[in-house]
Amino acid sequence: MTEAPNLDTKEILLEVKNLKKYFPIKKGFLRRTVGYVHAVDDVSFSIRQGETLSLVGESGCGKTTTVRCIMRAIDPDEGQVLFRIENDTTVDLATLSLSKIRPLRRDIQMIFQDPFSSLNPRMTIFQIISEPLLVNRIGTHKEREDRVAELLRQVGLRPEYMQRFPHAFSGGQRQRIGIARALALNPRLIVADEPVSGLDVSIQAQVINLMMDLQDEFGLTYLFVSHDLSVVNQISDQVVVMYVGRVAEVGTPEELFQNPKHPYTSALISSLPKSDPRQRGERAVLEGEVANPAAPPTGCYFHPRCPFAIDQCRVEAPPLKKISSGRLVSCHRAEELDLAGVTRSGAAAG
Repeated sequence: MTEAPNLDTKEILLEVKNLKKYFPIKKGFLRRTVGYVHAVDDVSFSIRQGETLSLVGESGCGKTTTVRCIMRAIDPDEGQVLFRIENDTTVDLATLSLSKIRPLRRDIQMIFQDPFSSLNPRMTIFQIISEPLLVNRIGTHKEREDRVAELLRQVGLRPEYMQRFPHAFSGGQRQRIGIARALALNPRLIVADEPVSGLDVSIQAQVINLMMDLQDEFGLTYLFVSHDLSVVNQISDQVVVMYVGRVAEVGTPEELFQNPKHPYTSALISSLPKSDPRQRGERAVLEGEVANPAAPPTGCYFHPRCPFAIDQCRVEAPPLKKISSGRLVSCHRAEELDLAGVTRSGAAAG
C-alpha cells in the first residue's frame, strides 16, 4: 500500500488511492489469459483545489491510463478515486455506476492531446463548444450563442469565428477551441492530456500562459499530463513522477528540480536543456531498457537501470513513503543519496 500526500482534506478536490489497472494478455485459439500488463500499479496522489498537479514520465509509464481510470473511460481494477463535489461530500468515482457518474461529468472536463482529431470536422465551432451545454440542456439557443461568444473571447479568439469549421484554424487556435469547450460547463477539475505536445514551442508557451491565466481567473484545478519537464516546471504546483505504472516521487517543482531524491527523477532532470552554459553538466545516461510492464522485475522496477541499486532493491519493492524532508519517494536509499538537480531558472522554459 502506498501513502497519499498528507494534505488538508478540506482543500483536496481529487484524491487517488492505490489505483490499479491491469490489462489481460490473451493467446491461443481459445484466447486464454496468460498474463497481465501492469499499466497502473498502486498509484496514489492528491490535488488541492485551485492547483495544478502534473503526471510526468516516459511514454508507456501509465500516465494516460491513470487519467482514463479517473475519467472512468476505463474501469480501474482496484483503488479509489475520491472527488469532492459542491456540497463538500466525497464520492468514489471508481465504484459509481455510469448513471451516477453522468451528472458529475460537468464538473470534470478534458483537454485532449490532438486538437484536430478531437474536434468534429463536420461541426462548426459554435456546435462544438455549445455541445456540452446542449447535452446538459442548459440555456436557449440565444443563450448558448452568447456563452460561446464569451468563451471564444476568453481564450483569445473572435466570436465571429463560431460559424467556421475546424480546418480553418491553426493547431494553436484549435487547441484554444478545445479549451473553450472544456470551460463551457464551468468545471471544477480539468484533465489536460499532453495538451501542447503537438504544438510549436512558441505556440506551446502561448497555450500554457492562457491556461495559467484562466486558472487564476476562474480558480480552476488542473491534472496535467506531460512528458516535457520544461512545461511541467512552468505550470505545476505538485509533480508526480511515474515509472512503469508506479509512482517514483512526489514533490513541488522546486523540490524535484533542485534536490531530487529518486535516481529516475534525477536522470529525467539531467536530460533538460540548460539555458545557462555554466550549468550544463554531463547528462546521466540510464543503461538498459525500460522494464516490461507485462513481466516487471522483482523488487524495485527501476533497479535494473539504477546505478545505486543494492541487494534490497532487487528483492523488496520500496513503498511510497514520506522521508524526513516531507517528500514522498519510492526508493530504499532516498535518505542517503545526494543526487544532482538544477535550479528552476536554469531549466529552459518550454
